[in-house]
Amino acid sequence: MGSRTFLIGGGWDTAEVYEPFLDAAGDAPRIGCVILDEGDGAEQFARYEGALRKAGDCTPVPLLAPLGGRFGPEAVAGVDGVLVCGGLTPAYQEAFAQCLEGLPQALAERGVPYAGFSAGAAVAARHAVVGGWLLDGVPVCPEDSAEDLEEIAVRPGLGLVPFGVDVHAAQWGTLPRLVAAVARGYVPYGVALDENTLVEVGDDGHARVSGLGRAHVVRPADGSDSSDGSDGSDGQDVLVRSYGAGGTFPVR
Repeated sequence: MGSRTFLIGGGWDTAEVYEPFLDAAGDAPRIGCVILDEGDGAEQFARYEGALRKAGDCTPVPLLAPLGGRFGPEAVAGVDGVLVCGGLTPAYQEAFAQCLEGLPQALAERGVPYAGFSAGAAVAARHAVVGGWLLDGVPVCPEDSAEDLEEIAVRPGLGLVPFGVDVHAAQWGTLPRLVAAVARGYVPYGVALDENTLVEVGDDGHARVSGLGRAHVVRPADGSDSSDGSDGSDGQDVLVRSYGAGGTFPVR
């Protein structure tokens, strides 16, 4: 049995977005909350613990590492589900850089579901959009959403989903960043999530949307997804389709 993947676009207004993840983790599951501790790790864990307990019967467990620290496959030991939390996205990508194959393999072997919140959703991708607000020096999204980076940056991720992921889409104005990344071929296609919005990637080749916001799926206009995440010299046209709660879209 493989693991299931749940992507949350950020926000704190609805505990219900955690419910499908908790259901997948089993009865009264232990949930490992992976948090990069920037000095407020205990406070951040308390917020996630409150949201998870509100969503269902579970026991959240803090898995904290200092900024600049590393996480490995041992993160899944003794837990029934893994929630990778929010924070500085490039730092989370660096924290997982040594286990980009090992962690997904450990999840699959034990059938442990993965949930990513904000940064945790972004790094779930094979090609992770970790920040930036410029494309060749031209602004494409607000500087406040740049994650301390200048040019759009796409780095190796966990490969749990084949599409690039951006988050806080409506709230931070990040959808144009994902559009630019797809147009340039940095990612084959992408999904930008509003806050309080969940995308559940099933094993049937489809993803299901739930929550208060929308999932914005960005694909090349010709329908032929680039598969290598390489940098194309010329931009291509893209199409954006937005899905609300109950909507589904194919994953390929």
